[in-house]
Amino acid sequence: MEYTINKLAQMSGVSTRTLRYYDQIGLLCPKRVSSNGYRIYGETEVDLLQQILFYRDLGVTLEEIGHILKDPKYDKNKALEGHLSALLLRKNQIERLINNVTKTISSLKGEIIMSDNEKFEGFKQKMIDDNEAKYGKEIREKYGDSDVDDSNAKLMNMSKEQMQEAEELRTECENLLKIAFEKGDPASDEAQKACDLHRQWICIFWKDGMYSKEAHKGLAEMYVADERFSAYYDKVAPGCARFLQDAINIYCK
Repeated sequence: MEYTINKLAQMSGVSTRTLRYYDQIGLLCPKRVSSNGYRIYGETEVDLLQQILFYRDLGVTLEEIGHILKDPKYDKNKALEGHLSALLLRKNQIERLINNVTKTISSLKGEIIMSDNEKFEGFKQKMIDDNEAKYGKEIREKYGDSDVDDSNAKLMNMSKEQMQEAEELRTECENLLKIAFEKGDPASDEAQKACDLHRQWICIFWKDGMYSKEAHKGLAEMYVADERFSAYYDKVAPGCARFLQDAINIYCK
């Protein structure tokens, strides 16, 4: 089967404007252009568009999708298996949240008694699942399955107050880090205070006894070495991940 751009747009739900843009950036080019100037798409292009939409649904940028699809090692079957795993993870997360909301409604009606810890189980499990999906492989290789599993278990057992404390520490750390970064001195009082807040924050999530200066420095190294980690702190300010690593190295001397 072959499709004009209008037919493909109608079938896929993607606008013709978007398909033209995909062609413009070289992400999805038509099979051929007819004599009257119409873009014509074949089965290969249909399959490729499906892959693009899968990745877009998972939050992958168009630039990243382009790199993935043009990689000579790209395997469509493995990619589909990866999409399926991600969708099943999302399905499980939604089911847990549905169960959590259902129990909350029953609790409000006086039908059951719901502990404070139960009220946050779905959200905490989603945090764990998302973290595993994004960084699990790298973190487990660096710290080992046992430490990661113990840290995940610690998170699941956290109280509402502990979760709130962690969020307050994270916010205070990032605010202070931004001020220190603007001053440009990783040894400044602000930078070193931010590092101490960072230590307190990770210790909330890490299993007891896991923290050491070397582990702290290793985490900072990962922030810089892996672009997914560095992107988080570079949102505070461009280059902030490297600055934080320099500050932590000073803090851990």
